[in-house]
Amino acid sequence: MALIHRAELRPSKAEALAAWLPSQPWSGVAPGATVDVVGRFRFDDPAGEVGVETMLVRVGDGAVLHAPLTYRDAPLAGATAFLVTEMDHSVLGRRWVYDAAGDPVYADVLRRTIATGGHEAELVGAPGLDVPPSHGSARGSGSAASSPAVTTVAPTTEGALTTIGDLTILRVVGTPLPAGETLTATWADAGPTVLAVLRA
Repeated sequence: MALIHRAELRPSKAEALAAWLPSQPWSGVAPGATVDVVGRFRFDDPAGEVGVETMLVRVGDGAVLHAPLTYRDAPLAGATAFLVTEMDHSVLGRRWVYDAAGDPVYADVLRRTIATGGHEAELVGAPGLDVPPSHGSARGSGSAASSPAVTTVAPTTEGALTTIGDLTILRVVGTPLPAGETLTATWADAGPTVLAVLRA
């Protein structure tokens, strides 16, 4: 379950990504470009401490980019290289936003979702708010009863693929992925699309 607040964010998620993506060689995004969010969905952190959100964005008529993020209430030790921005959330306060590939919580929930056939988190409005609309969904293809916990990560990126242990995530939708169990997502104007693979 993901609790959604009606809040003002400074910078907004789109603004944060527009500033960060040009520094990522796989993105092809130029400085100053306007980033449009075309889809998004969340995963549950079992500990309830870290926000985990997959963002699907596009610049103009370019390819859709896969930019998963994590949101924390304090800096993640050793992850400065993966910091996207610091953000002010009008309800939750200061947040540290990371490229999720560098956050072990993301790797853990992604691996579990794929391995066990899980799905995106249910969205729930904060007290007094209606249930927020869904902007995407995702489901794993596996059927395992459980998944080994992931507590550390050492991601590497080659081209438009990022490898995190036995996980591979694409950064540019349409990039060929290796074989394995999959995370398949849908969002507005997009049919089922594989975003990540748990390699055998």
